[in-house]
Amino acid sequence: MFHEVDWPSVWQATGETAYMVGISTFFTALFGIPLGVLLVVTERGNLWDLPWLQKVVSGIVNIFRAVPFIVLVLFLFPLAQFLVGTSLGPTAATIPLIAGAAPFYARMVETALREVDKGVVEAARSMGTTRLQVVRRVLIPEATPALISGLTVTCVTLISFSAMAGVVGGGGLGDAAFRYGFQSFNDGMLYVCGLLLILMVQLVQWCGDWVSRRLDKR
Repeated sequence: MFHEVDWPSVWQATGETAYMVGISTFFTALFGIPLGVLLVVTERGNLWDLPWLQKVVSGIVNIFRAVPFIVLVLFLFPLAQFLVGTSLGPTAATIPLIAGAAPFYARMVETALREVDKGVVEAARSMGTTRLQVVRRVLIPEATPALISGLTVTCVTLISFSAMAGVVGGGGLGDAAFRYGFQSFNDGMLYVCGLLLILMVQLVQWCGDWVSRRLDKR
């Protein structure tokens, strides 16, 4: 069965998946952390008492989380075409991947920040720390292990999303499994691509757990 595997195509697809997931994870963290911080600090009675803004941000996050990923990919074809000049390939696929994962990670950031001991925040405020300094020097550092754990889960989700994006022209292992495996009745390609996706998930989870444990000082 495995003698039918087109290994050059497999390695190229593996590189495309790693590229998609790496870029998407970076920008998901870049957008997801500020969104999560806004969800917490703007709620009533918190650092910035702006409940209307909290509701707006929460509503946007909920809308993007409610749309099924495969539908989001189709919706964002025009945006990908506008931003990167094409709606096909790994680079174009990063647009819906980021749009789907950033709101998901924002909710994990929100949960991580809510677990920070309020006494630490109040102590920092009583010493004259500004609200921005509380976010930068107290909330985010205290929640870092949980933020890393959340980003690990998000990265694993992105690997799954990238396989779905591949089926509609995003490239990567999902595309190779579908075109060279499923549609060509090549079981070897199908199984190898599936195993590589599982291996990537295990590797990401192991690395994320290791980093989170190293940063957790409790």
